Amino acid sequence: MPVKQPRPDELEPIEKASRDEVAALQLERLRWSVRHTWDNVPAYRAKCEAQQVHPDDLKTLADLSRFPFMTKQDLRDNYPFGLFAVPREQVVRLHASSGTTGKSIVVGYTKQDIDNWAALVARSLRAAGVRAGDMVHNAYGYGMFTGGLGAHYGIERLGCTVVPMSGGQTEKQIQQIIDFRPDAIMVTPSYSLVIAEEFQRQGIAPEDISLKVGIFGAEPWGEGMRAEIEKKLGIDAVDIYGLTEVMGPGVASECIESKDGPVIWEDHFYPEIIDPDTGEVLPDGSLGELVFTSLTKEAFPVIRYRTRDLTRLLPPTSRAFRRLSKITGRTDDMLIVRGVNVFPSQLEEQIMRIPHLSGNYQIHLTRDGHLDNMELRCELQHSLSGQMSEAEVQHVSKELQHHVKTIVGISTKVTVLDADALPRTLTGKARRVFDERPRQV
Repeated sequence: MPVKQPRPDELEPIEKASRDEVAALQLERLRWSVRHTWDNVPAYRAKCEAQQVHPDDLKTLADLSRFPFMTKQDLRDNYPFGLFAVPREQVVRLHASSGTTGKSIVVGYTKQDIDNWAALVARSLRAAGVRAGDMVHNAYGYGMFTGGLGAHYGIERLGCTVVPMSGGQTEKQIQQIIDFRPDAIMVTPSYSLVIAEEFQRQGIAPEDISLKVGIFGAEPWGEGMRAEIEKKLGIDAVDIYGLTEVMGPGVASECIESKDGPVIWEDHFYPEIIDPDTGEVLPDGSLGELVFTSLTKEAFPVIRYRTRDLTRLLPPTSRAFRRLSKITGRTDDMLIVRGVNVFPSQLEEQIMRIPHLSGNYQIHLTRDGHLDNMELRCELQHSLSGQMSEAEVQHVSKELQHHVKTIVGISTKVTVLDADALPRTLTGKARRVFDERPRQV
């Protein structure tokens, strides 16, 4: 399908700058951000003093490694507004991530923060091939989640028409896409497959869908999932990355002309990769934990925030900024099964190798005595559901078992179900892991 290649005059000057120019801007903004945080966030200043480091020590970008990390626990300990760097009266909006272990993570934005956020999402959309005048169907959830409103303001900033659909109501989603004929969609990858299944149920072929590009984020997804989405919806699928604590969607985003990993908007966020065990900064290209420092945020700056995402920093290609490789997992999502470290993304990769299977799956963990058991529950593609013999289904099951054993290194039970047998997530992120093992005490 045709790809909208950007003209040089469509890019901001910083997107075409030299690495020296990028680094100079980063250092200037980094020194401001660290000083701003030190001056206005007592909890962070105390961490710096305990580590005997001061903003005046920041003379080069490499000096950032001397400063303490911020973690999600810092946000919980200072709930709700203890890490804000401006008076609460200057905060024009609050967002929060879901709290799986207690209280939510609350972040705030000044008017300038919102303006920068909208500009970065607009930049991300332009990188994805969207242009002013296009219509964008926004199926990210609205509310305290950053996805819906974060995308919304960026769509409008680019000069596009936004359809603020939010999540759920799948049949209505389909009706509006058919009737309004949007050019692009923003949605989680898991819910895009639910939408694709509904198109298929209604007998609507990919070539009859108006969508040309999808911008997918909020949960990890691999190349196999990209291929399935592109095939079922007849679109280009690009990755957008973000997290509530750092800003929301638009921290990094793929360029449609290369689709080689999200480009980090390094003029607003400084990335590091560290060894998750030692905290040591690793060279570009090394696999490790992603750490971000905000360079322009006023209300809720983050200095060396540990994202827990495992990835690599890659050299620039389509823009002047470095890229992220696909997120391989999270340090806090890693499953230890019979002594083997397993990430859900590894299992998804093996599932997507088998063309008979769809992208919907669940991982169930139980324990029998001292022995961990893992079961993968997968679904057949709609076109094959009810068409395969029991022997053929068993063959698919054994093939997946073999892949998981040889590539991931663990034995698993595989249950292959008919299409639609697993519950769908209509809003937010898909739940993949069901760990029913007794907690260790």
